[in-house]
Amino acid sequence: MTETAATFKAKSSIRSADLDHRQKINFNIGKYNSVVPIGKQQFIDINLVKERAKNIKWRALETLDQHLEEFEMHFTARGGKVLWAENSQEALDEILSICKEKNCRTIVKSKSMVTEEIHLNDFLQKNNIESVETDLGEYIQQLDGEPPYHIVTPAMHKSKEDVAKLFADKLGTPGHLSPEELTLVARKKLREKYIKAEIGITGANFVISDIGGIALTENEGNARLSTAWPKTHIVIVGIEKMIPSVTDLALLWPLLATYGTGQKVTVYSSIISGPRQPGETDGPDDMYVIFLDNNRSNILADARQRESLYCIRCGACLNVCPVYKNIGGHSYGTTYSGPIGSVITPHLREFDQYKHLSYASSLCGACSEVCPVKINLHELLLENRNESVVEGMTPFSEKMAWKIWKIASLKRGMMNMGNGNLKTKIVSRLFKSWDKYHAPLEFSKKTFNQMWKEQRDLK
Repeated sequence: MTETAATFKAKSSIRSADLDHRQKINFNIGKYNSVVPIGKQQFIDINLVKERAKNIKWRALETLDQHLEEFEMHFTARGGKVLWAENSQEALDEILSICKEKNCRTIVKSKSMVTEEIHLNDFLQKNNIESVETDLGEYIQQLDGEPPYHIVTPAMHKSKEDVAKLFADKLGTPGHLSPEELTLVARKKLREKYIKAEIGITGANFVISDIGGIALTENEGNARLSTAWPKTHIVIVGIEKMIPSVTDLALLWPLLATYGTGQKVTVYSSIISGPRQPGETDGPDDMYVIFLDNNRSNILADARQRESLYCIRCGACLNVCPVYKNIGGHSYGTTYSGPIGSVITPHLREFDQYKHLSYASSLCGACSEVCPVKINLHELLLENRNESVVEGMTPFSEKMAWKIWKIASLKRGMMNMGNGNLKTKIVSRLFKSWDKYHAPLEFSKKTFNQMWKEQRDLK
Protein backbone atom coordinates (compact mmCIF):
# COMPACT_ATOMS: atom_id res chain seq x y z
CA MET A 1 0.00 0.00 0.00
CA THR A 2 1.34 3.44 -0.93
CA GLU A 3 1.84 6.15 1.67
CA THR A 4 -0.94 8.27 0.18
CA ALA A 5 -3.35 5.32 0.23
CA ALA A 6 -2.48 4.55 3.86
CA THR A 7 -3.02 8.19 4.81
CA PHE A 8 -6.34 8.23 2.94
CA LYS A 9 -7.58 5.16 4.80
CA ALA A 10 -6.45 6.53 8.17
CA LYS A 11 -8.12 9.91 7.64
CA SER A 12 -11.26 8.29 6.24
CA SER A 13 -11.58 5.96 9.22
CA ILE A 14 -11.38 8.87 11.64
CA ARG A 15 -13.70 11.18 9.72
CA SER A 16 -16.38 8.60 8.94
CA ALA A 17 -16.74 7.92 12.69
CA ASP A 18 -17.05 11.65 13.49
CA LEU A 19 -20.77 12.16 14.01
CA ASP A 20 -20.38 15.91 14.60
CA HIS A 21 -18.73 16.26 11.19
CA ARG A 22 -21.44 14.20 9.55
CA GLN A 23 -24.15 16.36 11.08
CA LYS A 24 -22.56 19.58 9.77
CA ILE A 25 -22.09 18.19 6.26
CA ASN A 26 -25.59 16.73 6.08
CA PHE A 27 -27.01 20.06 7.27
CA ASN A 28 -25.12 22.11 4.67
CA ILE A 29 -25.71 19.69 1.80
CA GLY A 30 -29.36 19.46 2.88
CA LYS A 31 -29.69 23.22 2.32
CA TYR A 32 -28.13 22.77 -1.11
CA ASN A 33 -30.51 19.92 -1.97
CA SER A 34 -33.51 22.06 -1.06
CA VAL A 35 -32.67 24.89 -3.48
CA VAL A 36 -31.25 23.07 -6.53
CA PRO A 37 -34.69 21.80 -7.66
CA ILE A 38 -35.90 25.41 -7.56
CA GLY A 39 -33.01 26.54 -9.74
CA LYS A 40 -33.73 23.75 -12.23
CA GLN A 41 -37.21 25.12 -12.82
CA GLN A 42 -35.76 27.79 -15.12
CA PHE A 43 -35.03 25.04 -17.68
CA ILE A 44 -37.92 23.58 -19.65
CA ASP A 45 -35.97 20.44 -20.59
CA ILE A 46 -33.02 19.91 -18.24
CA ASN A 47 -31.75 16.85 -20.10
CA LEU A 48 -31.60 18.79 -23.36
CA VAL A 49 -29.76 21.61 -21.60
CA LYS A 50 -27.20 19.19 -20.19
CA GLU A 51 -26.72 17.57 -23.59
CA ARG A 52 -26.10 20.95 -25.23
CA ALA A 53 -23.67 21.94 -22.48
CA LYS A 54 -21.75 18.72 -23.01
CA ASN A 55 -21.62 19.39 -26.75
CA ILE A 56 -20.14 22.86 -26.11
CA LYS A 57 -17.35 21.39 -24.01
CA TRP A 58 -16.86 18.55 -26.50
CA ARG A 59 -16.42 21.03 -29.35
CA ALA A 60 -14.02 23.16 -27.31
CA LEU A 61 -11.76 20.27 -26.36
CA GLU A 62 -11.78 18.52 -29.72
CA THR A 63 -10.39 21.70 -31.30
CA LEU A 64 -8.61 23.07 -28.22
CA ASP A 65 -5.41 24.02 -30.03
CA GLN A 66 -7.33 26.29 -32.41
CA HIS A 67 -9.29 27.95 -29.60
CA LEU A 68 -6.17 28.61 -27.54
CA GLU A 69 -4.53 30.33 -30.51
CA GLU A 70 -7.68 32.33 -31.25
CA PHE A 71 -7.90 33.48 -27.64
CA GLU A 72 -4.25 34.57 -27.65
CA MET A 73 -4.72 36.54 -30.87
CA HIS A 74 -7.72 38.51 -29.57
CA PHE A 75 -6.38 38.98 -26.03
CA THR A 76 -2.91 40.20 -27.03
CA ALA A 77 -4.46 42.60 -29.58
CA ARG A 78 -5.85 44.55 -26.60
CA GLY A 79 -2.54 44.62 -24.74
CA GLY A 80 -2.92 41.47 -22.67
CA LYS A 81 -0.10 38.97 -22.25
CA VAL A 82 -0.49 35.19 -22.54
CA LEU A 83 1.96 32.86 -20.79
CA TRP A 84 2.15 29.08 -21.03
CA ALA A 85 3.03 26.80 -18.10
CA GLU A 86 3.65 23.12 -18.69
CA ASN A 87 3.68 22.34 -14.96
CA SER A 88 3.18 23.91 -11.53
CA GLN A 89 6.74 25.12 -11.18
CA GLU A 90 6.67 26.98 -14.48
CA ALA A 91 3.43 28.71 -13.42
CA LEU A 92 4.93 29.68 -10.05
CA ASP A 93 8.09 30.99 -11.71
CA GLU A 94 6.05 33.15 -14.08
CA ILE A 95 4.02 34.62 -11.23
CA LEU A 96 7.14 35.31 -9.16
CA SER A 97 8.79 37.00 -12.15
CA ILE A 98 5.78 39.32 -12.53
CA CYS A 99 5.78 40.04 -8.79
CA LYS A 100 9.46 41.03 -8.88
CA GLU A 101 8.92 43.22 -11.92
CA LYS A 102 6.06 45.04 -10.15
CA ASN A 103 7.84 45.21 -6.77
CA CYS A 104 4.85 43.40 -5.32
CA ARG A 105 4.59 42.76 -1.57
CA THR A 106 0.83 42.09 -1.26
CA ILE A 107 -1.55 40.08 -3.46
CA VAL A 108 -5.33 39.74 -3.21
CA LYS A 109 -6.67 36.53 -4.63
CA SER A 110 -10.18 35.36 -5.44
CA LYS A 111 -11.20 31.72 -5.13
CA SER A 112 -9.28 29.52 -7.57
CA MET A 113 -8.79 25.76 -7.44
CA VAL A 114 -5.86 26.01 -9.86
CA THR A 115 -3.93 28.19 -7.40
CA GLU A 116 -4.60 25.53 -4.78
CA GLU A 117 -3.37 22.90 -7.23
CA ILE A 118 0.01 24.63 -7.62
CA HIS A 119 0.17 25.61 -3.89
CA LEU A 120 0.52 29.29 -4.77
CA ASN A 121 0.00 30.75 -1.28
CA ASP A 122 2.76 28.66 0.27
CA PHE A 123 5.12 29.56 -2.57
CA LEU A 124 4.44 33.29 -2.24
CA GLN A 125 4.85 33.16 1.53
CA LYS A 126 8.29 31.57 1.12
CA ASN A 127 9.18 34.48 -1.14
CA ASN A 128 7.99 37.06 1.42
CA ILE A 129 4.89 38.05 -0.54
CA GLU A 130 1.57 38.27 1.30
CA SER A 131 -1.27 36.50 -0.50
CA VAL A 132 -4.73 37.13 0.94
CA GLU A 133 -7.79 35.03 0.09
CA THR A 134 -10.75 37.32 -0.51
CA ASP A 135 -13.56 34.77 -0.88
CA LEU A 136 -15.11 34.51 2.59
CA GLY A 137 -14.95 30.71 2.69
CA GLU A 138 -11.34 30.70 1.45
CA TYR A 139 -10.47 33.47 3.92
CA ILE A 140 -11.83 31.34 6.75
CA GLN A 141 -9.79 28.37 5.57
CA GLN A 142 -6.65 30.48 5.22
CA LEU A 143 -7.05 31.77 8.79
CA ASP A 144 -7.35 28.18 9.97
CA GLY A 145 -4.37 27.00 7.95
CA GLU A 146 -6.49 24.49 6.01
CA PRO A 147 -6.98 23.88 2.27
CA PRO A 148 -10.50 24.15 0.82
CA TYR A 149 -12.83 21.38 1.88
CA HIS A 150 -15.10 21.60 -1.17
CA ILE A 151 -14.74 22.86 -4.76
CA VAL A 152 -17.51 25.45 -4.36
CA THR A 153 -17.95 25.80 -0.58
CA PRO A 154 -14.45 25.87 0.93
CA ALA A 155 -15.55 25.91 4.58
CA MET A 156 -18.57 23.60 4.28
CA HIS A 157 -17.40 21.50 7.24
CA LYS A 158 -17.47 24.43 9.67
CA SER A 159 -20.50 25.61 11.63
CA LYS A 160 -21.12 29.27 12.41
CA GLU A 161 -19.90 28.56 15.96
CA ASP A 162 -16.65 27.14 14.56
CA VAL A 163 -16.10 30.29 12.49
CA ALA A 164 -16.90 32.59 15.43
CA LYS A 165 -14.31 30.78 17.56
CA LEU A 166 -11.76 30.92 14.75
CA PHE A 167 -12.22 34.69 14.33
CA ALA A 168 -11.91 35.15 18.09
CA ASP A 169 -8.65 33.17 18.14
CA LYS A 170 -7.08 34.72 15.04
CA LEU A 171 -8.56 38.22 14.87
CA GLY A 172 -9.42 38.92 18.51
CA THR A 173 -13.14 39.40 17.93
CA PRO A 174 -15.79 38.50 20.55
CA GLY A 175 -16.52 34.77 20.46
CA HIS A 176 -20.29 35.07 20.08
CA LEU A 177 -20.61 37.02 16.80
CA SER A 178 -23.40 36.17 14.38
CA PRO A 179 -22.73 35.22 10.73
CA GLU A 180 -23.65 38.76 9.66
CA GLU A 181 -21.24 40.29 12.17
CA LEU A 182 -18.47 37.88 11.17
CA THR A 183 -18.98 38.84 7.52
CA LEU A 184 -18.63 42.54 8.38
CA VAL A 185 -15.38 41.83 10.23
CA ALA A 186 -13.99 40.01 7.18
CA ARG A 187 -15.24 42.81 4.89
CA LYS A 188 -13.38 45.45 6.88
CA LYS A 189 -10.15 43.44 6.95
CA LEU A 190 -10.27 42.63 3.25
CA ARG A 191 -11.14 46.16 2.05
CA GLU A 192 -7.82 47.33 3.48
CA LYS A 193 -6.02 44.61 1.51
CA TYR A 194 -7.69 45.50 -1.82
CA ILE A 195 -6.39 49.07 -1.59
CA LYS A 196 -2.91 47.98 -0.54
CA ALA A 197 -2.34 45.14 -3.03
CA GLU A 198 -0.16 45.65 -6.08
CA ILE A 199 -1.45 42.51 -7.86
CA GLY A 200 -4.79 40.73 -8.03
CA ILE A 201 -4.93 37.04 -8.94
CA THR A 202 -8.01 35.17 -10.13
CA GLY A 203 -8.90 31.97 -11.84
CA ALA A 204 -11.56 31.77 -14.55
CA ASN A 205 -14.81 29.86 -14.73
CA PHE A 206 -14.56 29.92 -18.51
CA VAL A 207 -12.08 31.15 -21.12
CA ILE A 208 -13.80 32.53 -24.25
CA SER A 209 -11.88 32.06 -27.47
CA ASP A 210 -13.89 34.15 -29.95
CA ILE A 211 -13.53 37.39 -27.97
CA GLY A 212 -10.31 36.66 -26.09
CA GLY A 213 -11.88 37.09 -22.65
CA ILE A 214 -12.29 35.33 -19.33
CA ALA A 215 -15.61 34.80 -17.56
CA LEU A 216 -15.90 35.04 -13.77
CA THR A 217 -19.05 34.32 -11.81
CA GLU A 218 -19.37 34.85 -8.05
CA ASN A 219 -21.68 35.89 -5.23
CA GLU A 220 -19.52 38.22 -3.12
CA GLY A 221 -17.95 40.66 -5.56
CA ASN A 222 -14.48 39.86 -4.28
CA ALA A 223 -13.25 38.77 -7.72
CA ARG A 224 -14.34 42.12 -9.19
CA LEU A 225 -12.48 44.01 -6.47
CA SER A 226 -9.41 41.80 -6.94
CA THR A 227 -9.33 42.72 -10.63
CA ALA A 228 -10.32 46.40 -10.35
CA TRP A 229 -8.16 47.83 -7.55
CA PRO A 230 -4.65 46.42 -8.16
CA LYS A 231 -2.60 47.77 -11.07
CA THR A 232 -1.86 44.25 -12.31
CA HIS A 233 -4.28 41.35 -12.86
CA ILE A 234 -2.99 37.79 -13.24
CA VAL A 235 -5.33 35.02 -14.35
CA ILE A 236 -4.17 31.44 -13.90
CA VAL A 237 -6.40 28.84 -15.49
CA GLY A 238 -6.31 25.28 -16.73
CA ILE A 239 -6.38 24.84 -20.50
CA GLU A 240 -9.59 22.82 -20.25
CA LYS A 241 -11.69 25.86 -19.22
CA MET A 242 -11.99 26.96 -22.85
CA ILE A 243 -15.36 27.52 -24.53
CA PRO A 244 -15.77 28.49 -28.20
CA SER A 245 -18.05 31.53 -27.99
CA VAL A 246 -19.30 34.24 -25.67
CA THR A 247 -22.85 33.17 -26.60
CA ASP A 248 -22.21 29.84 -24.85
CA LEU A 249 -22.34 31.68 -21.51
CA ALA A 250 -26.10 32.11 -21.90
CA LEU A 251 -26.40 28.40 -21.21
CA LEU A 252 -23.31 27.66 -19.10
CA TRP A 253 -23.61 30.48 -16.55
CA PRO A 254 -27.18 29.60 -15.41
CA LEU A 255 -26.31 25.90 -15.48
CA LEU A 256 -23.26 26.44 -13.26
CA ALA A 257 -25.27 28.61 -10.89
CA THR A 258 -28.06 26.06 -10.57
CA TYR A 259 -25.85 23.05 -9.95
CA GLY A 260 -23.30 24.98 -7.90
CA THR A 261 -25.55 26.86 -5.48
CA GLY A 262 -29.16 26.35 -6.58
CA GLN A 263 -29.42 29.90 -7.97
CA LYS A 264 -30.81 30.88 -11.35
CA VAL A 265 -27.73 33.00 -11.86
CA THR A 266 -25.00 34.13 -9.49
CA VAL A 267 -24.93 37.71 -8.20
CA TYR A 268 -21.88 38.99 -10.07
CA SER A 269 -20.91 37.84 -13.55
CA SER A 270 -17.98 39.48 -15.34
CA ILE A 271 -16.26 39.19 -18.71
CA ILE A 272 -12.74 40.63 -18.75
CA SER A 273 -10.94 40.86 -22.06
CA GLY A 274 -7.74 42.73 -21.30
CA PRO A 275 -6.15 45.58 -19.35
CA ARG A 276 -7.58 49.09 -19.15
CA GLN A 277 -8.01 50.55 -22.64
CA PRO A 278 -7.46 54.18 -23.71
CA GLY A 279 -10.39 56.25 -22.52
CA GLU A 280 -11.42 53.81 -19.79
CA THR A 281 -11.37 55.06 -16.21
CA ASP A 282 -10.78 51.85 -14.28
CA GLY A 283 -9.18 48.42 -14.55
CA PRO A 284 -5.58 47.20 -14.32
CA ASP A 285 -2.66 48.62 -16.26
CA ASP A 286 -1.42 45.11 -17.08
CA MET A 287 -3.24 41.80 -17.44
CA TYR A 288 -1.69 38.34 -17.81
CA VAL A 289 -3.34 35.00 -18.53
CA ILE A 290 -1.28 31.95 -17.58
CA PHE A 291 -2.51 28.75 -19.19
CA LEU A 292 -1.64 25.72 -17.07
CA ASP A 293 -1.25 22.25 -18.54
CA ASN A 294 0.02 20.21 -15.56
CA ASN A 295 -0.75 16.87 -17.30
CA ARG A 296 -4.13 17.98 -18.65
CA SER A 297 -2.84 17.32 -22.16
CA ASN A 298 -2.28 13.68 -21.12
CA ILE A 299 -5.96 13.41 -20.23
CA LEU A 300 -6.84 15.15 -23.48
CA ALA A 301 -4.84 12.55 -25.40
CA ASP A 302 -6.74 9.70 -23.72
CA ALA A 303 -9.94 9.15 -25.72
CA ARG A 304 -11.59 7.35 -22.80
CA GLN A 305 -10.75 9.87 -20.08
CA ARG A 306 -11.04 13.05 -22.16
CA GLU A 307 -14.60 13.81 -21.11
CA SER A 308 -13.45 14.34 -17.51
CA LEU A 309 -12.08 17.69 -18.77
CA TYR A 310 -15.66 18.80 -19.54
CA CYS A 311 -16.09 19.51 -15.80
CA ILE A 312 -17.31 23.05 -15.01
CA ARG A 313 -16.45 22.72 -11.27
CA CYS A 314 -20.00 22.99 -9.96
CA GLY A 315 -19.40 20.53 -7.11
CA ALA A 316 -22.68 18.68 -7.68
CA CYS A 317 -20.99 15.27 -7.79
CA LEU A 318 -19.44 15.91 -4.37
CA ASN A 319 -22.78 16.85 -2.86
CA VAL A 320 -24.48 13.66 -4.04
CA CYS A 321 -21.61 11.23 -3.34
CA PRO A 322 -22.22 8.92 -0.34
CA VAL A 323 -18.47 8.45 0.12
CA TYR A 324 -17.67 12.17 0.12
CA LYS A 325 -20.48 12.88 2.58
CA ASN A 326 -19.01 10.37 5.03
CA ILE A 327 -15.25 10.92 4.76
CA GLY A 328 -15.16 14.64 3.88
CA GLY A 329 -13.06 16.63 1.44
CA HIS A 330 -9.78 16.66 3.35
CA SER A 331 -9.53 12.87 3.57
CA TYR A 332 -8.74 12.67 -0.15
CA GLY A 333 -5.46 14.51 0.34
CA THR A 334 -5.82 16.19 -3.05
CA THR A 335 -6.87 19.53 -4.50
CA TYR A 336 -9.90 18.01 -6.22
CA SER A 337 -11.98 15.70 -4.05
CA GLY A 338 -15.14 13.66 -4.56
CA PRO A 339 -15.93 11.71 -7.74
CA ILE A 340 -14.37 14.17 -10.20
CA GLY A 341 -11.23 14.37 -8.08
CA SER A 342 -10.99 10.59 -7.92
CA VAL A 343 -11.18 10.46 -11.71
CA ILE A 344 -8.67 13.17 -12.65
CA THR A 345 -6.15 13.17 -9.78
CA PRO A 346 -4.39 9.91 -10.76
CA HIS A 347 -3.81 11.42 -14.21
CA LEU A 348 -2.77 14.86 -12.96
CA ARG A 349 -0.35 13.36 -10.45
CA GLU A 350 1.38 9.97 -10.01
CA PHE A 351 -1.12 7.30 -11.08
CA ASP A 352 0.23 4.56 -8.82
CA GLN A 353 0.15 6.92 -5.81
CA TYR A 354 -3.48 7.97 -6.29
CA LYS A 355 -5.16 5.00 -7.96
CA HIS A 356 -6.73 4.12 -4.61
CA LEU A 357 -9.13 7.07 -4.99
CA SER A 358 -10.87 5.31 -7.90
CA TYR A 359 -11.59 2.38 -5.59
CA ALA A 360 -13.11 4.66 -2.94
CA SER A 361 -16.48 4.62 -4.63
CA SER A 362 -19.73 2.70 -4.37
CA LEU A 363 -20.18 3.02 -8.17
CA CYS A 364 -23.80 3.95 -7.48
CA GLY A 365 -23.79 6.26 -10.52
CA ALA A 366 -25.36 9.22 -8.69
CA CYS A 367 -22.44 11.43 -9.73
CA SER A 368 -22.97 10.65 -13.42
CA GLU A 369 -26.70 11.26 -13.10
CA VAL A 370 -26.31 14.68 -11.49
CA CYS A 371 -23.45 16.00 -13.66
CA PRO A 372 -24.64 19.06 -15.64
CA VAL A 373 -22.35 18.22 -18.56
CA LYS A 374 -23.14 14.50 -18.49
CA ILE A 375 -19.70 13.14 -17.61
CA ASN A 376 -19.94 9.38 -17.04
CA LEU A 377 -17.98 9.62 -13.82
CA HIS A 378 -18.64 6.14 -12.46
CA GLU A 379 -17.55 4.62 -15.77
CA LEU A 380 -14.35 6.67 -15.71
CA LEU A 381 -13.66 5.39 -12.19
CA LEU A 382 -13.91 1.88 -13.59
CA GLU A 383 -11.56 2.85 -16.41
CA ASN A 384 -9.02 3.99 -13.82
CA ARG A 385 -9.35 0.69 -11.98
CA ASN A 386 -8.88 -1.20 -15.21
CA GLU A 387 -5.79 0.84 -16.07
CA SER A 388 -4.21 0.13 -12.70
CA VAL A 389 -4.66 -3.61 -13.27
CA VAL A 390 -3.46 -3.54 -16.89
CA GLU A 391 -0.38 -1.55 -15.86
CA GLY A 392 0.43 -4.14 -13.19
CA MET A 393 -0.13 -1.89 -10.19
CA THR A 394 -2.01 -4.47 -8.11
CA PRO A 395 -0.04 -6.33 -5.41
CA PHE A 396 0.87 -10.01 -5.83
CA SER A 397 -1.38 -11.07 -2.94
CA GLU A 398 -4.42 -9.46 -4.57
CA LYS A 399 -3.65 -11.08 -7.91
CA MET A 400 -3.39 -14.52 -6.29
CA ALA A 401 -6.56 -14.00 -4.25
CA TRP A 402 -8.59 -13.20 -7.37
CA LYS A 403 -7.00 -16.04 -9.30
CA ILE A 404 -8.02 -18.52 -6.62
CA TRP A 405 -11.47 -16.96 -6.46
CA LYS A 406 -11.87 -17.31 -10.22
CA ILE A 407 -10.87 -20.98 -10.16
CA ALA A 408 -13.22 -21.73 -7.26
CA SER A 409 -16.16 -19.75 -8.63
CA LEU A 410 -16.07 -21.69 -11.90
CA LYS A 411 -16.37 -25.04 -10.11
CA ARG A 412 -19.59 -25.70 -8.23
CA GLY A 413 -18.00 -28.47 -6.17
CA MET A 414 -15.31 -26.14 -4.84
CA MET A 415 -17.85 -23.41 -4.09
CA ASN A 416 -19.83 -25.85 -1.97
CA MET A 417 -16.76 -27.00 0.01
CA GLY A 418 -15.78 -25.76 3.44
CA ASN A 419 -18.86 -23.69 4.18
CA GLY A 420 -19.17 -21.79 7.44
CA ASN A 421 -16.08 -21.34 9.61
CA LEU A 422 -13.57 -22.96 7.24
CA LYS A 423 -14.47 -20.74 4.28
CA THR A 424 -14.53 -17.69 6.56
CA LYS A 425 -10.99 -18.42 7.79
CA ILE A 426 -9.61 -19.03 4.28
CA VAL A 427 -11.06 -15.85 2.78
CA SER A 428 -10.09 -13.78 5.82
CA ARG A 429 -6.48 -14.86 5.36
CA LEU A 430 -6.55 -13.94 1.67
CA PHE A 431 -7.98 -10.48 2.44
CA LYS A 432 -6.12 -9.74 5.67
CA SER A 433 -7.15 -6.09 5.96
CA TRP A 434 -10.87 -6.76 5.53
CA ASP A 435 -11.72 -6.83 9.22
CA LYS A 436 -9.84 -3.57 9.78
CA TYR A 437 -12.24 -1.54 7.63
CA HIS A 438 -15.36 -3.76 7.43
CA ALA A 439 -17.57 -5.89 9.61
CA PRO A 440 -16.11 -9.41 10.11
CA LEU A 441 -16.74 -11.95 7.36
CA GLU A 442 -19.13 -14.74 8.19
CA PHE A 443 -20.03 -17.21 5.47
CA SER A 444 -23.24 -19.18 5.56
CA LYS A 445 -23.02 -22.84 6.56
CA LYS A 446 -24.68 -23.71 3.27
CA THR A 447 -24.50 -22.12 -0.16
CA PHE A 448 -27.65 -21.02 -1.95
CA ASN A 449 -27.10 -23.90 -4.37
CA GLN A 450 -27.22 -26.42 -1.52
CA MET A 451 -30.25 -24.83 0.09
CA TRP A 452 -32.04 -24.74 -3.25
CA LYS A 453 -31.46 -28.44 -3.79
CA GLU A 454 -32.70 -29.28 -0.29
CA GLN A 455 -35.75 -27.08 -0.73
CA ARG A 456 -36.57 -28.67 -4.06
CA ASP A 457 -35.58 -32.11 -2.78
CA LEU A 458 -33.12 -32.49 -5.63
CA LYS A 459 -30.19 -34.89 -5.61
